[in-house]
Amino acid sequence: MTIGYDAKRAFLNNTGLGNYSRWLIKAVASYYPGHEYRLYTPQVKENRHYAFLKKIPHTHIFSPKSKLLSSWWRSKGIVKDLQADGVQLYHGLSHELPFGIRQSNIKCVLTVHDLIFMRFPQYFGFINRAIYKTKLQYACKAADHIIAISHKTKQDLIELLKVDSSKIEVLYQGCDPAIKLHQSDAQRKLVKKKYDLPKRYVLTVGTIEERKNLLLLAKSLLHTKGSVPLIVVGKPTEYLDKVKAFINANNLTQRVIFLHDVSFDELPALYQMATLFVYPSRYEGFGIPVLEAINSGVPVIAAKGSCLEEAGGPDSLYTDPDDEQELAKHINRIWNSPAVRQQMIAKGFDYARNFDDEKLAGQLMQLYQNTLNHA
Repeated sequence: MTIGYDAKRAFLNNTGLGNYSRWLIKAVASYYPGHEYRLYTPQVKENRHYAFLKKIPHTHIFSPKSKLLSSWWRSKGIVKDLQADGVQLYHGLSHELPFGIRQSNIKCVLTVHDLIFMRFPQYFGFINRAIYKTKLQYACKAADHIIAISHKTKQDLIELLKVDSSKIEVLYQGCDPAIKLHQSDAQRKLVKKKYDLPKRYVLTVGTIEERKNLLLLAKSLLHTKGSVPLIVVGKPTEYLDKVKAFINANNLTQRVIFLHDVSFDELPALYQMATLFVYPSRYEGFGIPVLEAINSGVPVIAAKGSCLEEAGGPDSLYTDPDDEQELAKHINRIWNSPAVRQQMIAKGFDYARNFDDEKLAGQLMQLYQNTLNHA
């Protein structure tokens, strides 16, 4: 089988959608090397984290000849290249398929991560919402099969875009294998010294934006027993000013450390040294930091209301995204009980086996085969 991928974000995005794209391509190509894999991207930027994509056997990278027309090429012109290259199945990895592909003989799979722009329109400008909806509606109609990365996303597709449920299959994603690698004492000491970390801390990871709800976590610190320190890893936005204003007004500055430029190589140590991980986001398509945390042997507290229960499993704890006292209660329980922590860690590792790369790659390849063989 010759499989094509929309690899724009695999090469040009360092975070969520890029991580998903790189993980999926690597997992499928590694476990099923008997197929041809063609990666289509408007451009390729040199980055050591993406270097492996050039080294996977039977994998070829394609970009448009003219960079000036790269946007048009990705949204429409690519179809002729897919046909010329003998692509039998094309996978749009992030909500999009090129216009005109429905009229070709190429089978299509589409991944939809979330419909946050419809659930929380206040976080997006009007023009962006209109563009996202137009592209996604077309892609859902053009796709032979749709992958929803959580049951919550599947429900949203059915409810908000009226997509036929029989067309949607829930296939989870895994996290980067590097997260799971045990970090040596030497590496931990280097990271701890570089960032002047306390011996114990609560960790949260993610872009510091309103939807991620960091303010709830800051408020919960007023109700924890003892001076529980918090480490925040993430890219800042204007929302950070609001969070810092609260922290300053409530004398919490000595308890909160912001780290905005953590390299991916340092992230596993930060996870593995944490006493617990909190992810209070109001809404996610899946919530990969939660999966990263349980794979790192860290107890998890996450917010109710979207799909985070799917990522964290039945033995993580969940809180109302507007109730800082409930969150503080959960933090106190884990922080002050080694027995609770050890039980949550063990059960977290068990649950994480559901996201084994070989298992998920097999599910993806089965979907590809079913799509190709469906008349």
